Amino acid sequence: MQLTTTRQGFAPTTITEAIQFSEMLASSQMVPKQYQGKPQDIMVCVQWGMELGLAPLQALQNIAVINGKPSVYGDAAMALVQASPLCEGVEEFIEGEGTQNPVAVCVAHRKGRKPVRSTFSVEDAKRAGLWGKQGPWQAYPKRMLAMRARGFALRDAFPDVLKGLITAEEAQDYPAEDKPRQAPRNPLDALAPPAPALPVSEVVVMEQAMAYTVDPEPVEVAETVAVEQQITDAVTVAEREPGQDDEEVGLAPAGFALMVPGKTAPFSTHASIEEWADAYETLADKTAKAAKVPARDRMTKLRELKEANESLLKRVDVVWRAKHLAGYQQRLRALGAAQ
Repeated sequence: MQLTTTRQGFAPTTITEAIQFSEMLASSQMVPKQYQGKPQDIMVCVQWGMELGLAPLQALQNIAVINGKPSVYGDAAMALVQASPLCEGVEEFIEGEGTQNPVAVCVAHRKGRKPVRSTFSVEDAKRAGLWGKQGPWQAYPKRMLAMRARGFALRDAFPDVLKGLITAEEAQDYPAEDKPRQAPRNPLDALAPPAPALPVSEVVVMEQAMAYTVDPEPVEVAETVAVEQQITDAVTVAEREPGQDDEEVGLAPAGFALMVPGKTAPFSTHASIEEWADAYETLADKTAKAAKVPARDRMTKLRELKEANESLLKRVDVVWRAKHLAGYQQRLRALGAAQ
């Protein structure tokens, strides 16, 4: 293999030379560990260096691949910019030292253009979750603030010189792309995991097979006897024939009875259907949250609760029924996920 010799050292001039050169460097212990044993990465790095104006070994020392993306260290970025004939100077300083929110400032001057001024403060670092982060942010916080301000200013003022590369100090703070990212979710989704939509027939089968768990509050014997006097049978107003009144269908003037599975006496009675509906939802919610009862049993009991009150459920207004159905399906999903 023949390599072109320049004042800056050896440099491959053909693809064959580049391959052999990369293989030699990959077997060396003098290159950074991230390139050892990886001739393909070395070849790409050297190519990046040539486009930036870095000699091969300079490229290996100053170009880092972080989270799958090439980046250049902040000092190398500064060197490339200052070596460019387009650069008229770069200023860096800290404002507000000794305060709770010092600000790193970088001003990049390019010929024929207005200076580009970038800042990065402690508050910016806190919002980005960087302040106090283990590593350089704990050991060299002011240095890291300066590197962020530098990276922004140099990229904005000299994108052609840096070829779009970001600083390595910035790249290492980005999350790895191979880690799955959780899509933003509506906070209400935390109440129950989303479930795929089911055909109407399957929803009916699910409602019949699964339901809420009833964990009724204890009812005193005296109260049970009193309520039993009010309800003489299971016939409700919803089942009356035209012209029948409350007494003919066996519904006592006390009102609407909330039934629970396995009980002949109502759990409670209410003067209006609206009050009954609110009491039903409260009881269903307690049933679904009965932590001491297995999820499958709660689903069964909820179905029984629904069946026990089916006739009155048909009497509530359309808006309440829609809300009830939504709550019912949400509880089913939550209990299904808890199994």
